[in-house]
Amino acid sequence: MENIIIKARKWLSPSYDKETREEVKRMIESDKELLTESFYKDLEFGTGGLRGIMGVGTNRMNKYTVGMSTQALSNYLLKQFPNTKIKCAIAYDCRNNSEYFAKISASVLSANGIKVYLFDSLRPTPELSFTIRHLKCQSGIVITASHNPKEYNGYKVYWQDGGQIINPHDVGIINEVREISDISQVKFDDSLKNIEIIGENIDNAYINKLAEISLNPEEIKKSNLKIVFTPIHGSTVDILPKALQKVGFSDINIVEEQAIVDGNFPTVVSPNPEEETALSMAIEKAKKIKADIVMGTDPDGDRLGIVIRKKNGDYMLLNGNQTASILIFYLLEEWQKKGKLKGKEYIVKTIVTTELLSVIAKYYNVKSYDVLTGFKYIAEIIEKNYGKTTFIGGGEESYGFLAGEFVRDKDAVMSCMLMAEVTAWAKNQNISLDELLIDIYIKFGYYLEGLKSLTKTGKDGLEEIQKMMEKFRYQTPESINGVNIALVHDFEKGSTIDKISDLRYEISLPKSNVLQFDLVDGTKITVRPSGTEPKIKFYVSVHDKLKNKEEYAQKTIELQKKIDKIIETMINF
Repeated sequence: MENIIIKARKWLSPSYDKETREEVKRMIESDKELLTESFYKDLEFGTGGLRGIMGVGTNRMNKYTVGMSTQALSNYLLKQFPNTKIKCAIAYDCRNNSEYFAKISASVLSANGIKVYLFDSLRPTPELSFTIRHLKCQSGIVITASHNPKEYNGYKVYWQDGGQIINPHDVGIINEVREISDISQVKFDDSLKNIEIIGENIDNAYINKLAEISLNPEEIKKSNLKIVFTPIHGSTVDILPKALQKVGFSDINIVEEQAIVDGNFPTVVSPNPEEETALSMAIEKAKKIKADIVMGTDPDGDRLGIVIRKKNGDYMLLNGNQTASILIFYLLEEWQKKGKLKGKEYIVKTIVTTELLSVIAKYYNVKSYDVLTGFKYIAEIIEKNYGKTTFIGGGEESYGFLAGEFVRDKDAVMSCMLMAEVTAWAKNQNISLDELLIDIYIKFGYYLEGLKSLTKTGKDGLEEIQKMMEKFRYQTPESINGVNIALVHDFEKGSTIDKISDLRYEISLPKSNVLQFDLVDGTKITVRPSGTEPKIKFYVSVHDKLKNKEEYAQKTIELQKKIDKIIETMINF
C-alpha cells in the first residue's frame, strides 16, 4: 500500500488539474480500495492500445493516460516516417468521454506536428479503417471500448494499411510508452493548428465502396424485405440506414428509443449485440410488424447481432459462427455462379471460429487461413496477400465479419448489409434463413460450438486466471470427458504436441497465451484469457453428420449435451 500511495501522490502535483488532484487526495484519505485499483499498476498499452475503466489514476482511462499514449505514438511515428508529412485519422464512438479523449489525442498529435483528420461526430470503427486508406494516412486512432459496460472506454491504434497495429509496430509503440514516465513529457496544443475536421465526404466514399460488395442488387429490389435495426445508442445510427438504402432496401424500421446517442446505454444492461437482451426491443418491434430480419450493432459498429424470422414465424438469434457460415456460403456460392472464382481467392478465420468455414471453402476450392483471435491478424493476412490473391471474406466467432479489401477490421455496417441481402436472396426462393442454415449443415456437416466465459475481476482475479492457464499447460489431462486428446497446441510456446506419436511440430503463428486441444473424435477445445476483459474463455466445437432436416432437433440436443459436459469438465479441472 505504501508504494501505491507514493505513486498516487505524484498526481497531486500542479501538472494535474484541480479536479484530479482533489479526487486523488480523497482516495488517499478515505477510499483505500479504490486507490489500490486505480494505482496498483499502469493501464497497460497492449498490442492494440488501451482499454479500461474511466477515472483518475494510472490504471484508468483519463486525459493523462490517453495523452501519454498519444505522445508515445507520436514519437514512434516521427521515428518511422522521417522527412514525411505524417497524417493520422481519429474517430470516436458514443461512449462518455469518447469525444473528449479524441480531442485530447488530436491535440497531442497536432502539438507534435502531425496532421490530424478528426471526424465531426461519432463514426463506426470500420469507417476509421477505411479512412486511413482513403486519405493515405500513416496511422489512425479510434476511441471506443467496443461492447464493454458503460464504465469503460478504450483507445485503439491502426497502421497505414488500415489494420490494427501488429508486430513490430505494437512492440515499438509499447517501448515508446515505457519511455514516458511523467506527464511533463507530453505536448498539448490548444491551437489545434494541424487538425482538419472531416465528415460527410468520407461517409459518401465509404458507402459507395460498401455498395460494390453487393452481389445481387436485383434480388434486393424484388424482395420487399422488412428490416428492424437498432444501433443500441451507438455510432451506426445514421450510416447503416444510408448504406442499406444505397443498395436498394427501403423498408428499414429503426428502434427509435435506441437511436438516441447515449454513452450510458439507458435501455440495455449491456450494449452487446451478442446477447439477446440487448436486442429485445428490436425483437418486440419485429414481432409487431412481422419483420424478416433484425439487426443490431455494438457502440463502435464493428460487431453485429442478427435475429432471423424462422419458417414458423418465431424469431431466432444467430451466434457469430452461424452468421459467418451463412455469409461465407453465400459469398462463395454467388462468386462461383458469377464465374468470379479463378483459383486465387481465399477466406480467413480465427482458430476459435467454426471449422465449418474451412469445410465450405474447401468445397469451392478456396484457400482458408487460420489466425489467432483478433481481427488484426485477419487484416495482416489481407495485407500480405494484397495484389496477389483476393480476399473474399472472413470472420470470428465473436460476431465480427468482413468482406472485401478496402476495410481492414470487422465491419458491422457491411455485414448487416450483406445479411440483409442473403435474407432477400433466400426470401425470393421461399427459403427462411433457419432452413438455409440447416441445408448448409446437411451439405457440409453439422458443426455446433459453445463458449463459456468466467469473469475474474481485479488484481486477485488476474492472478487466478494466470494460475488456471498454468494448470492446463503443465498438468494437461490425457483425456477430456472420456475422449483422448490427440493434439495439444500451445500458442505461447509455439509448438504442437502429438499425444499419440509424441512428435512435436512448430506453430507458425505469433506467440499468444492460448491452449487448444484436439480430441480423437474431432472435438476442438480452446482455453484463453480475454485480451479485452477480465475473463478466461473456454471454446468448444463438436460436429457430426446431418442426414436430413428431421434429424436436426435431436442432433442439436445430443451435440449440446456433449458441449455442456466438456465445459463442466474444463471448469472443474
